[in-house]
Parts: sequence; structure tokens; C-alpha cells
Amino acid sequence: MEAFLSLPNPNFVRIPEGHKIEEETLPDYIASQYYPTRIGEVIKERYKVIGKLGFGSTSTVWLARDMDERRYVMLKICVKASSMGQQVDNELNMYKYMEQSPTAHPGRDVIRTLLDTFYIDGPHDKHRCLVHPPLWESVLAFLRRNPVERLPSPVLAVVLHRLFLALDYLHTECHIAHTDIKADNIMFGIKDDSVFTDFEAHELEKPVPRKEVDTDGRTIYMSQELKIPKQVSSPILCDFGSAVHGDQHHSVFIQPRIYRAPEVILGVPWTFSADIWNVGCMIWDIYQGGSLFTGQDPEFERYRSRAHLAEMIDLLGPPPSSLLTQGELRDKFFSSDFLHTELLTGSVPLEQRETTLEDKPEREAFLRLMRKMLQWEPGKRSSAKELADDEWIHSHM
Repeated sequence: MEAFLSLPNPNFVRIPEGHKIEEETLPDYIASQYYPTRIGEVIKERYKVIGKLGFGSTSTVWLARDMDERRYVMLKICVKASSMGQQVDNELNMYKYMEQSPTAHPGRDVIRTLLDTFYIDGPHDKHRCLVHPPLWESVLAFLRRNPVERLPSPVLAVVLHRLFLALDYLHTECHIAHTDIKADNIMFGIKDDSVFTDFEAHELEKPVPRKEVDTDGRTIYMSQELKIPKQVSSPILCDFGSAVHGDQHHSVFIQPRIYRAPEVILGVPWTFSADIWNVGCMIWDIYQGGSLFTGQDPEFERYRSRAHLAEMIDLLGPPPSSLLTQGELRDKFFSSDFLHTELLTGSVPLEQRETTLEDKPEREAFLRLMRKMLQWEPGKRSSAKELADDEWIHSHM
């Protein structure tokens, strides 16, 4: 166990032990898998834990002070190593690979950097810790601040321009496909440290509620939000746990399901262009206020690839035979290059789905941008570099 320094204010709200909070509310939560981080703890004689920023099924996230470098950092402390499999090692390998890639590319600054990594010894196993510069909040969280839950055009333009720079860097310089692009994996940076000093002062003056678990002596803290910074800096692409070397052809299932590219569903070997389809689907969610695809099968009341493909056919028409002939899974959905009848539905093209833009030239430019990404054939999608120069994006920047 690491050294622990008490914070001076013991006046916090004690949550009853029978009341589930934070990571305890996750369906597969097992207490012994999580490192029992304590506010005030000093890890590796260097990182003093200030407060909790969040939690997930594989980690908890903390704001800390790097006492060697006199700066604030974010600690991502993973569940015990024996529960993580290859996921953390994969993410670390991607960071190392990116560190060895050229740094002059403008997209390099749009990629989250890894400052340090090490294992912490816990009561049951060791835990991998990743140290990053702290960021503010995700595009998803920012979106939810807006009552209509849509990004304004100028914000979307900046997010997309930065994202395409990042993807061009990943695809061309690092030969990496991200494979998991979604609004909660893109985060806004922070230009002023007052956000962190305020967070620290708040924890000293009014400590967050917490629950002390008698059975194993651990404390579970409530997360504390960072306030809105005076200066929000540009978006950063995060989370490389699912990234792969894209210059090899892959066939495993990837991506958030509703953003899954057609070649992935059909079992066609995929590469970098799957990321481009992924971005096109995400744009609709964060800008148009609804998912382009849901994949919900009304008969089974859940996501099914068959329903997802049917929605793609609604939007784009039937897939070309040149794509189908490459698909190892095509016979699940198609026979002799003809669609199974249950995949035949009425066509609702992109133009009919866009209902929010009133200016005709802007609407046409936006739809052109979408069509550059939403193509059946991976080779017909624009590259990240081409998309970073798109007219609609630059008209709003």
C-alpha cells in the first residue's frame, strides 16, 4: 500500500454503507478489483491525490498534484491487472508507438499524451496507473449542457477540424486506427490552472461525501466536477485502448455498435477508413440531435446487425457487389448478391433526414461533407487530411 497523508478537514458527509454509490452501481462491480485510492494519498512518493473525477468498469480517475514537476495531473487507476487482460498493455503500446512517431504534424497536439505509467501494489493485486495532463470534460458532457443537446455549428467545426488532424496523424504518421470514436472520447482541454486550484480548495473546505466500507476498510468517494474554465482549449482525442495498427487488414468487430462501418458488419477486411465512417455517424448524433442508425430490430427489441444493414440500405441504397464479394459474413444477410427480403425497406436519403439547416448553400455543403464519409466502399471515403480541409468546416471556423 502507498503512503497516505490526511487532509485537514474531517467534516464530510458519511454515506450509509448499505447505499450504493459511484462504481458500486455498475452491474459487474467487484470491490476487490478496484484499488482503494484515498484522497490525500501520495503515490510513488510523487503524486498526491486531490479528489475523484470519475469512474468506469475498468478504472477510477483522480485529480492529483505532481509534486516533482509542480503541476496538476490526472491519474487513471485501473482495476487489478489480472482482470484487465491485454487492454492496458495495448493502450500503452499505442502510446509508446505514438511517442516514436514524428512530432511536427499538427495532429500530434490533438492526441492525449501519456506522462508516466507504473504499477501500484494493492491489497489483492497490482494496478496499472496511467498519468495524463488533466482535461476538462468530454464533448458528450458539453453537449448535455445545451437544452437541445446539439453542438452549435462553430463548435462542431472546431471539433471536426481537430479530430481530422488527429486522425490524419494517426493514420499517416503512426499507422494507427482508433476504432472507438465517440463524443465521450473527445475532451476539451483547459488553459488555466484555476479550475484545479478551485477543485483542491473545495475539497479542503467542503470535502465530498464518501462511504467507508467496514468489511475491507476502503473508502468510496463521490466524484467532483471541474468548474467551467475561463479558457477552454481545443478538443483532444482520447482512449486508445481499442486502437490497432491499421496498415494490417483486420476482421474483428470494432466500434460503438451504431457507428459500426458496413465492412466490419459484413466481415470485409477493414482498415483506417472505418474511422471515417465512424466520424460520419457520430456527427449526426452531436449535430442533428438523433442517431443516423440505431440497429434496433423491432422483432427482437435489441441491436442486430441485420437491422443495422437494413438502415444503411435505407440511406444509401443496396451495397455494391464489389463490397459484398469480399465479405466473409455476407451469406448471413445476402444470397447470390440479392438482398434477403427482410432487408428490403423504403429508401430515406440523407437529404430527407436533414431538417435543421435553413440556409440552402450551407445545407448542401454540410450534406456534401457527410457524403464524403458515408460511402459503402471504404476506398471511396475521403481521407482525414481531405476532410480537415472541407469547405463546410472552414466556413464556420
